[in-house]
Amino acid sequence: MKIFQPCYDLALRWSRHQFASRYLALLSFAESMFFPIPPDVMLAPMSMSRPQRAWTFALITTVASVLGGIAGYALGYFTFEAWIEPLVISAGYEGKLQTAMDWFETYGVWVVFLAGFSPIPYKVFTISAGVLNMAFIPFLIASAVGRGARFFLVAGLMKLGGAAMEEKLREYVEILGWATIGLAILAYLILH
Repeated sequence: MKIFQPCYDLALRWSRHQFASRYLALLSFAESMFFPIPPDVMLAPMSMSRPQRAWTFALITTVASVLGGIAGYALGYFTFEAWIEPLVISAGYEGKLQTAMDWFETYGVWVVFLAGFSPIPYKVFTISAGVLNMAFIPFLIASAVGRGARFFLVAGLMKLGGAAMEEKLREYVEILGWATIGLAILAYLILH
């Protein structure tokens, strides 16, 4: 049963849409505050299908993500107790938020860089930085460097792979998709 190949083909078609750059910017901005899907899912196929624009796509993603991070910081700074904290508690994320705050106390600005570069949810750290009143300029620099490094790396790898990578991914996308689902189920079972 082929489920992932049609999704892959659809993502590649969307990556060539005339407004794809705008959608990429919107996704990047939203992901830095609340949206669960990382912008890499758009950046990668866009960079692969149009390698001559890969660096432009990485720049758009980085700038929009950092602007979203600033908005997340402002949310944490201005609205945490009245608005954000009840949502975090109702969603059951108070443990994750407390972990993020503990990391801030231990690692400071480095945790923003790490969250910006890694698959750790960056949005948790943007809001936490605002809640904890982190110095804004170091937050901004760590966000720009971490997010930029991640998105330029993704774009560069896809640009380098180009059409050959696109064909290899198409060939193995079903196996990769089902393996990812299997690993997610296994991780869920182990953790719960």
